[in-house]
Amino acid sequence: MSDLIQLEKHDHIAILTIANPPANTWTADSLATLAKLVEELNQDRNIFALVVTGQGEKFFSAGADLKTFADGDRARANEMAQRFGEAFAALTAFRGVSIAAINGYAMGGGLECALSCDIRIAEEHAQMALPEASVGLLPCAGGTQNLPWLVGEGWAKRMILCGERVDAQKALQIGLVEEVVPSGEGLAAALKLAEGACKQSPSSIARCKQLVMSARDGRSHSDGWRMERELFVELFHTEDQKEGVNAFLEKRKPAWKNQ
Repeated sequence: MSDLIQLEKHDHIAILTIANPPANTWTADSLATLAKLVEELNQDRNIFALVVTGQGEKFFSAGADLKTFADGDRARANEMAQRFGEAFAALTAFRGVSIAAINGYAMGGGLECALSCDIRIAEEHAQMALPEASVGLLPCAGGTQNLPWLVGEGWAKRMILCGERVDAQKALQIGLVEEVVPSGEGLAAALKLAEGACKQSPSSIARCKQLVMSARDGRSHSDGWRMERELFVELFHTEDQKEGVNAFLEKRKPAWKNQ
């Protein structure tokens, strides 16, 4: 297991820290490690939420190290593209709530990692960009697909086609992040939000996330409503449904089973 991704667990929350100084760049090993760790967390029924952040005070992640692509090796490019895709697809599919604590520069594959999370919190000094086209590349880990969904086609084109970098306040304004906090407080804010998520039924959260994400597939409203009803009834096969309702009626905190 690579030490380029550090894992900590606090109660029902896992913290993954990208730890490849000075810029927390991604490597084939760290991407494979991310995918593996997320899968292991999916199997750990004591984990309800996941926070991703960068080591240090300046970088969330600067993306891939461009030296990787300097020789124009197409086989290496294919391997890295596959590793990026597998890692961030795994992060997107995490069954619980994932939160990116953007504690500095989030560039290229760094921003694509944050885009793969459910929620993004940025520290006030953070800078975000998808600058791949400026060096003859393109975002290959979800950037061209996830960014327009969040900020609309216009701002996605400004960032991807024109190379526009946005600061934390602009990111908040256009919907790229959900909250901006003072420098140094990103992880604490993300953990507070994760603690709120942990009070929810994990069984419900997994199905709600499935429904929200399914809207990206161009599903009709009627099909989405049908899915809602089906998954609502499906919850009655879980212990969490009965536990949640009865805990409320009995005025106590629920003890979730996470099925």
